Amino acid sequence: MKEDMGVEPTTVLPETATQLVEFERLQRALADAEERAKSHWEQYLRALAELDNIRKRAARDIEAANRYGLEKFAAELLPVKDTLELAVHNASRADATSLKEGQEATLQLLNRALQRLGVTPIKAQGQPFDPERHEAMMARESKEPVNSVLEVVQPGYELNGRLLRPARVIVARAPDGA
Repeated sequence: MKEDMGVEPTTVLPETATQLVEFERLQRALADAEERAKSHWEQYLRALAELDNIRKRAARDIEAANRYGLEKFAAELLPVKDTLELAVHNASRADATSLKEGQEATLQLLNRALQRLGVTPIKAQGQPFDPERHEAMMARESKEPVNSVLEVVQPGYELNGRLLRPARVIVARAPDGA
């Protein structure tokens, strides 16, 4: 009937149909990719916001640790301070023996407080010299093994296994002419 009107029917060539199908497939793939990109962008923005929150929280935690980190230390030392104040207050009425006993008791309080805080003395006497934990003040001739600690001049301390102060020591050296 269309032929009667002078219009020829349109025929779709298989090649054109294939291109149309491929074009539609690519449009769907592009729409899917755009949707995934939008989703990824939103996830990225949420991750950035979460990272910013973590940074702010960490900064607050560090500030609080700096501000209140010494609280336990101060609480442990207050009984030592109280004992020393009592000793000073009563010094005029005390004899030498009671003063010595008070000093020993105060030293015990201080040692216990340091121990509870994780501060431990370095055992150096008779040990081999360790430059990581000992500071040699001098070397003395001795029959003891060379480089062993003969005497502790000033004790060293560690805080939870980390060096606070090295032990100052006198180290053995070989006798002259030996």
